[in-house]
Formats: sequence, structure tokens, C-alpha cells
Amino acid sequence: MSTTRPLADKVAVLTGVSRRGQVGEAVARSLAESGVQVVLIDRTGVDAEARARELRADGLAAVAHKADLTDPAQLDTVARAVANEFGAVDALVNIAGGFAMSGKVADSDPDTWSRQLDIGLTTAYLTTRALLPLVRQRRGAIVFFASAAALPGGRVAEMSAYAVAKAGVLALMRAVAQEERDSGVRSNALAPTSIRTAANVESMGPDARYVEREEVADAVKFLCFSAASRTISGQVIQLG
Repeated sequence: MSTTRPLADKVAVLTGVSRRGQVGEAVARSLAESGVQVVLIDRTGVDAEARARELRADGLAAVAHKADLTDPAQLDTVARAVANEFGAVDALVNIAGGFAMSGKVADSDPDTWSRQLDIGLTTAYLTTRALLPLVRQRRGAIVFFASAAALPGGRVAEMSAYAVAKAGVLALMRAVAQEERDSGVRSNALAPTSIRTAANVESMGPDARYVEREEVADAVKFLCFSAASRTISGQVIQLG
């Protein structure tokens, strides 16, 4: 088996990697197996460190940092630490989020609305804000995670909070693409249908139609590091 790692000089920061069996775990491993040095961020640092330790045990390059992704000061601290360790960043992958039904708008819980916007949109905004200066130095790429629910015709009934958060992610992605065009930073989004994660299989069963985690990881790698994607920015790629 070849041990060639073509991306050994690259650095990627990922959020949403703390839980085993979720898409972030697969994306982190795919990038690391290609040689990318992955920087994993989560709220406590404990689970991100566990995922990083698993990668290091296989001879891959991974470190973890602690930050509440809704706290700009904590993210600024992580950005400084990443700058001190790596100098710059080639890719930022905003995977952090979560799903909850919010019910019909007339009957919905405002706390659920606020929570969905915080974990689905505010985290992506603040992480991008903090890491963008480091991505500029490498003329790198940013990938956001939206959802098919945010696309025209997508189901939004009784899940308006989630759909609005993901629609906001798409607007954020387009803003970054337009604002950073001259800096060389590319900004794109993935909009998958249901991904075969441990949580989705538990709630929907193993026989539902899923996008495989490895397919998502391949799309992330393409948008971040493929020469064929060097002119792609401001785009949404639907998966599934």
C-alpha cells in the first residue's frame, strides 16, 4: 500500500469533529490520510483531542483546540495559537451544527429558534471571521455546510429554524466569496440531503436513502485542494 501523502504541506482547520460516527470524523480522517495537518476545534477540547489522538495513533498529523464557537474571544485565541504553530491555513471547513425540529412557526419555541441559529449559523460566521486572515495568507479555501432544506423546493415545514440557519450559511458563503475574490480565498458550500451518520441511522433507520460520509469527505477535499476547483467560488454543490 502506498504511503504517498500528496497534501503533506497543507493545513486545514475543522469544526464539528467531536462525535464519533458523524461526518466531521470522516472528513478529518480523509484529509489527514492525504497528508493534511488537521486542526480540530470543539467546545471542551476533550472530544476533539480524542479524535486527534485516534488520527495520531495511525501516524497522521492532528491537533485539537478548545473553543466555544459562539464566543469570538475564544476563537481569536485559537486563531493566534494556530498562527503560532502553523503560520497560515490552507482550508477552513465549517461542519459544526445540529438539527432540531422547531414545529410550526405559530407554535414554535423561540429558544429552539435561537439555538438553531447559534449552532448552525453563528458558529460558521465567528469561526470564519477568526480564521479568515490565516486562510488569506495561503489564498486558501473555505467550505460551509448548508443543507438541501435551504435550496429551492426543500422541505422547511416544521423545521424553519434549521432551514433559516442553513439559508443564512449560504448567504454567508456568498458574501465571503464576493468579498475575498481579490485575496484569492475561495468560498463554497455543500448542501447534502441526509448523511449516513450514527445519529441519522439511529433516528431514521439503516435503509433510508443517505449520502455516504466518504462522499462528503471527497467533496470537501475537492473544493479545498483539487487543482480543478481553483476557479470555483460562490457555489453550492448539492449532494444526494
